Amino acid sequence: MKVEVENVNTVKKVLHVEIPEEDVSRELEKAYRALKKNAKIKGFRPGKVPRSILERRFKKDVYTDVSSQLIQNCFFDALREAKLDPVCEPTINRPDIQEGKPYRYSATVEVRPSIGNLKLKGLKLKQEVHTVTDNEIEAQLKILQKRQAQLKTIDENRSVKNGDFVLIDYEGFRNNKPFAPAGKTENFLLQVGAGQVLEDFDQQLLGMEPGTTKEFPVRFPDDYYNKELAGLQVIFKVSLKEIKEEILPAIDDEFAKDLGEYQTLAELKEAIRKDIQNKCDAQSKYQLGQRIVDALIDQCDFELPEGLVQQELSAMVRNAREAMAYKGIPLKQSGLRENELRKKYRPLAERRVREHFLLQKVGEQVEITLTDEILDAAYKELATDIGQPVEAIKRFHQAHADAYEAFRERTLEDQAIKWIIENNTIERIEADKKGSEPVKEADSTGVRP
Repeated sequence: MKVEVENVNTVKKVLHVEIPEEDVSRELEKAYRALKKNAKIKGFRPGKVPRSILERRFKKDVYTDVSSQLIQNCFFDALREAKLDPVCEPTINRPDIQEGKPYRYSATVEVRPSIGNLKLKGLKLKQEVHTVTDNEIEAQLKILQKRQAQLKTIDENRSVKNGDFVLIDYEGFRNNKPFAPAGKTENFLLQVGAGQVLEDFDQQLLGMEPGTTKEFPVRFPDDYYNKELAGLQVIFKVSLKEIKEEILPAIDDEFAKDLGEYQTLAELKEAIRKDIQNKCDAQSKYQLGQRIVDALIDQCDFELPEGLVQQELSAMVRNAREAMAYKGIPLKQSGLRENELRKKYRPLAERRVREHFLLQKVGEQVEITLTDEILDAAYKELATDIGQPVEAIKRFHQAHADAYEAFRERTLEDQAIKWIIENNTIERIEADKKGSEPVKEADSTGVRP
């Protein structure tokens, strides 16, 4: 076997392999012997079909099978001989066999980039720390209060005012015909002026009284996410069924008890403070990790294996599609095409692959070993994050080697970040709260006018 390596770039190689003619002939002979035993051809007893007949009938299939077998027999040996360790699935060019000649094929292989030793000490790093304020706790209490609110139908005979909750039926029309993209909806509850729907639709509800019906035009913006409605004028027919007012509970000890495990308002406030602090600490830790990665990226530049970038990119696009689907927004209605999503996330995918190689290099450079103690701690943290027992995760990893390998890689990257934090002086600064917005209640209205 002859092996030659063509360097396309620092991470992309083309492996050229030549298999001797005698090996090709031996595999062809083996294939035809096996075929002869099993071939059923009219006029011939099993095992008695001449090879010339078999070649005439099955040559193409035999050659395809033999070429695959030849590659399978020698590919990993060729990689070892060339000292190549692929980081993703190679692309193999499989030419046809030419009888009486050596078999030559090529494989495009992507390998890890070569990274020199990194400066890991004396890095200038800052970490923002956050101190929870009373205003943040009060804002969270307001959100909890709103979630516990009750809606009561107003008995008095009056018209809709801004801030009212209204129960309506509506349907959209174009050219005096029902227009499906605008929908027909019954018993839709919205708060007037809260921004759940288009402002023009919202404002037309003001002044309506229960039991009345109103028709009015609404023009959808040109950049509306639902392309079937973007730029169109739709006539809506709306029937107002009820006006409701929001009854907010008092924020006191009884309010805290109603939420479950708290006996006093003070206990609830302390739990809120801890929750906010934990989230801020996690965000601070993540930001510090990203600043560490930035410091490593600034030290060196290297080419990335395109296959790994594409894998990471596909995962990001898949996650984005699933997030949109969860919100009830199909990709077609989001205004984004698949290629636009891939273009949008490409820089993030490249950064993630670069981060992976740099942190792997840190692990090698400082000789990090994933001990049982480190892995057990990582399993406990993962179990807390996803709400699954440790043993269940371990069983899953035993059945899915790729998931276990990904877990080990993430753990090694975490340990690399931890080593840099422990071996550098981190300047801790108070997080800037200017311009920050209070947490808002999630919008669950879905696709509406």
